[in-house]
Amino acid sequence: MQQNYQPIGVFDSGYGGLTILKSILEELPQYDYIYLGDNARTPYGSRSFDVVYEYTLQAVMKLFSMGCQLVILACNTASAKALRTIQQNDLPVFDPSRRVLGVIRPSAEKIPFYTRTGHIGILGTSGTVLSRSYPLEIAKISGDHLVVMQEACPMWVPLVENDEIDNPAADYFVQKNIRNLFRHDPEIDTVILGCTHYPLLIPTILKYLPDHVTLLDQGPIVAQSLVDYLIRHPEIDQKCSKAGSRRFLTTESVQNFEPRAGMFLGQPLTAEKIQL
Repeated sequence: MQQNYQPIGVFDSGYGGLTILKSILEELPQYDYIYLGDNARTPYGSRSFDVVYEYTLQAVMKLFSMGCQLVILACNTASAKALRTIQQNDLPVFDPSRRVLGVIRPSAEKIPFYTRTGHIGILGTSGTVLSRSYPLEIAKISGDHLVVMQEACPMWVPLVENDEIDNPAADYFVQKNIRNLFRHDPEIDTVILGCTHYPLLIPTILKYLPDHVTLLDQGPIVAQSLVDYLIRHPEIDQKCSKAGSRRFLTTESVQNFEPRAGMFLGQPLTAEKIQL
């Protein structure tokens, strides 16, 4: 690696963040990246705020130790349960010049550009839904005139991670959760996929989503938000090295990680095992 190796870090509790990285690579291929998946301790969705914060901070500090000046929490649960504390409490003490960004705010910022009825649907993990991060963030940005309805989809991640997206069970649970969402609010016209695993289920989701509803995938939104962020913050952009390298880390065995990770990223990859 070059002497001034300062990659952009991308962290997720497992594999889903690779769908975010895939979109980022399409927009910003010239940068160096390190992806870190805490696969040995996934899933984060059912864990407490304190545990998610502890695990996420360990991962962020690991990426900082490897030269990252900017870390993206490409995980809705980590963004919901750990981002604010890390930004407000840890960065000012460790290094105020470094940055940690999440995936929830960029998605919330895009909502007003898509909705016509002002009724929004969120499909997410139980942890993200219980945190109410999306309704709170949307209210901060757009005020109280938008109506936000959430639906927890606890079976979707296991279906994706076990490569069962073409199984009839996937159709059953996707249809069930979408029906529940629209039963609570038939006026929804915009739905956010509030989990980075869910893009792999988009073909199934579109089968059961009403035709008039706009489906928002976080990957392209977060990628474009990062482009805008680096333009607005040249002092951060200048610190990020640009040799086009990619490095993949996992806390699980690489034999388990590589095949699934390749499915999420859309291309083969080679990983390294680390400890946090």
